Amino acid sequence: MEDQIQTLADASLPWLSWLGPYVWLQAIIIVVVSLALAVASERLIVTTIGKLAKKTQSQLDDRIIEALRRPLFVSIFFIGLAVATYRLELAPTLTSVTLACLGTIATFIWLGFLIRLAGEVLAILSRISGRYEFVQPSTLPLFDNSAKLILMLGALYFIFLAWGINVSALLASAGIIGLALSFGAQDALANIFGGMSILADRPYQVGDYITLDTGERGEVTHIGLRSTRLLTRDDVEISIPNSVMGNAKIVNESGGPYQKFRIRIKVGVAYGSDLDEIEQVLVQTAIDHEEICDTPEPRVRLRGFGSSSLDFELLAWVEQPVFRGRLEHELNCAVYKAFAANGIEIPFPQQDLHIKTPNPQLPL
Repeated sequence: MEDQIQTLADASLPWLSWLGPYVWLQAIIIVVVSLALAVASERLIVTTIGKLAKKTQSQLDDRIIEALRRPLFVSIFFIGLAVATYRLELAPTLTSVTLACLGTIATFIWLGFLIRLAGEVLAILSRISGRYEFVQPSTLPLFDNSAKLILMLGALYFIFLAWGINVSALLASAGIIGLALSFGAQDALANIFGGMSILADRPYQVGDYITLDTGERGEVTHIGLRSTRLLTRDDVEISIPNSVMGNAKIVNESGGPYQKFRIRIKVGVAYGSDLDEIEQVLVQTAIDHEEICDTPEPRVRLRGFGSSSLDFELLAWVEQPVFRGRLEHELNCAVYKAFAANGIEIPFPQQDLHIKTPNPQLPL
C-alpha cells in the first residue's frame, strides 16, 4: 500500500514543483484537490448515475448507489491525505502509522457498505420465488451470517496488510489451532455441516410432514445449523441433530408435485359378497366425505384372499398429511356404518374344528 501511495506522491511532484520547498503548502493543495474530487464524484453519483438508476424498476440499484456515496467519498479523500502525508516528509514511523490508520478506517467503511449490499441482495433473492430456491426466508440468516463472516475475514486481512503484519505466519498458527479445536468439536462441526447440506440439498423444508427410519413423524418447524425440530401429533417437539438427519432415511410426505397425501382403509368382507356392490359402497363412502379430494378420485382394490375374508383396500387422497390420522378414523367409521346399512358382512376370524371319532373295532 505504501508503495502505491509513494508512486502517487512522486507523480504529483512535477505539478507542485513551482511551490519550491514549501511542503506544507503542497500538502494543503493536495488535500484540497482530493476533497474537491471527492465532492465531485459524490455529485456525479447523485446527479447522473442516480437519475439513471431511478428509471429502472428494481430498487436494488438505487440502494447500492445511495450506500456507495460515503465509501467512495472517503476513499478519494483519504488517498489525498495519504499523498499529502508523504509530501510532508515526516518521520518514517509516523508516516507508516498515519497510512495504517487511514487504511483501517477506509476498510471499516467499505466493510459496512459490503455488508449492507450483501444483506440487500440476499433479501431480494429470498423474495423471488422459483428462481433462487436455495435462498429462502428460512435460510436467509445462514447466508447472511456467512456473508458477514467472509467479509469480516477479508477486512481483517486488509487491516493486517495495512499495519505490516505477516499474515502467512498467522494463518499457519490459526491452522494448528483450528486442527486442535476440530478434534474437540467434531460433533458440533458434524451438525453444522449437516445443517448446511440440508439447506443446500433441501430434502425437506419448514412446514413439510416427514417420517424418519427410526419412527419419528411430524411437521418440520425449524431447520437450524445444529438441529432440526419436529412437532409430532402429540404436540411434542423433537430436536434431532443435523448429523443424524443427514444420514437418515427420510420419507417426505409433503414432497412431490402435489401436497396431497394418500390414505389407505383396509377392510375384509365375507366370501360370497357382491364384489361390485362392495366397490360401489366404498367409493361412495369416500366421495360423501367432504374432506376427501375429488382429484385424484377415490378407488378400491381387492388385495387378496384371506383365511376368513376378501381383503379390500380403499385408496383416497387428503389435502395435508397432517390430516391422515383423523380422516382414517372418520372413514373407518363411515365404512362400518355403510356396510351395516347395506347388509355387507365383515367376518371375524373363524376356524372349523373336526374331531375324528376312532373306530371301535380297531385295537387301542
